[in-house]
Amino acid sequence: MACWGCPGGITSYTLPGNAVYPEGIAHLAGSKDFYVGSTTDGTINKGTLGQKDMAEFLPARADRPTAIGMKIDAQNRLYVAGGGSGKVFVYDTATRSLLRTLTTPAASATFLNDITLTPDAAFVTDSQRPVLFRISRTASSVGDAEAWLDFTGTALQYQMGFNLNGIASTPDGTTLIVVQSNTGKLFRITVADKSVTEIDLNGQTVKNGDGILLEGQTLYVVRNADVIIVPVTLSADFGRGTLGTPFSDGSLRYPTTIAQEGKRLLVVNSQFDRRGEGKNPELPFTVSDIAIK
Repeated sequence: MACWGCPGGITSYTLPGNAVYPEGIAHLAGSKDFYVGSTTDGTINKGTLGQKDMAEFLPARADRPTAIGMKIDAQNRLYVAGGGSGKVFVYDTATRSLLRTLTTPAASATFLNDITLTPDAAFVTDSQRPVLFRISRTASSVGDAEAWLDFTGTALQYQMGFNLNGIASTPDGTTLIVVQSNTGKLFRITVADKSVTEIDLNGQTVKNGDGILLEGQTLYVVRNADVIIVPVTLSADFGRGTLGTPFSDGSLRYPTTIAQEGKRLLVVNSQFDRRGEGKNPELPFTVSDIAIK
């Protein structure tokens, strides 16, 4: 087995399939396992740190047509955002059984995109409708999906295109951070009072921001079409941010979401720019393993 994170070790993981176009990734810190979903048919693949080839974990199903953002909790429950289906799926990774299918109200346009976990809930962004959904959870149960916050009339205004995307939370669950892809703005949401405040980036933006990852006061933002990851140093109250030096890697292919293990990042290469008639992806599809800059 290659030594993950060691010189000469694994630098990327390969996914099975010729039309995966992966997007989300779930990894619990300290575990060797991680999960990556296919946007094409909802297949979920499993990888092991240090082993190059990933394998199918949950096969495609008609009732799970796609798999977008994902997170896994300490109870080994895998939460999967279902994009345009308007659903969230929760699986027990130990048994591979479907625990719950959570539905959101029917809408003319919806795209459940990314998920973050707090000590008592899962929060899910919707890129098409201005609503943040909340799913209550305990060690033994998962609740329903509620329309927890309507952004109408707040500092976060939806526009044409792809709006809210990545979401992260502080370890205590008191503060959420979201990125609006089409404007490049970051926002702070205070859970206690549902207040929404734009994070002051001193006139700069993180346009095309996709997956985000919060480590202490540093927020890593994946800018998909720009093929870079931008570190943002946040103030103590998360109200202001300073953009650091962007970094990239030769293995990145339209990166979307990220997960962390130690000083390494697992970065999903979606190749969304190679999707469509007359275009061909570079095979195999991969997850890059790069050092945090």
